[in-house]
Amino acid sequence: MGRRRGEAEESAGGRADKVCGSCGRRIEWRARWARDWDAVRWCSDACRARGVRPVDRALEESIRSLLAGRAAGATICPSEAARAVGGDDDAWRELMEPARRAARRLVAAGEVEITQGGRVVDPSTAKGPMRIRRAR
Repeated sequence: MGRRRGEAEESAGGRADKVCGSCGRRIEWRARWARDWDAVRWCSDACRARGVRPVDRALEESIRSLLAGRAAGATICPSEAARAVGGDDDAWRELMEPARRAARRLVAAGEVEITQGGRVVDPSTAKGPMRIRRAR
């Protein structure tokens, strides 16, 4: 049986897999991080600069509340969370990528799963339309 995304697993060379604290993608090990691997939290300078803002936490909470109001196996689209936080005008469109990042962080925490075509996918590599459901 596979591991959950939030669980550490020893990879080649004895390094535990890590997930970026901002975007929720898997952090690829780099030789220059060999001495500081335990302190690495971000996958890039952009993620380090962005961090996790209050709007990101609001999107995470929106995803949780939308899923709580649905049946156990039901899914939501990240745009639903973006609309709930951004309002009815077009401001929600700017929140689409932050909503996808919030979903990836929740996957890393073991709270949700990201699906495409009804199958669970790796959020680090998923491209295109996605759905979010509670973790099973």
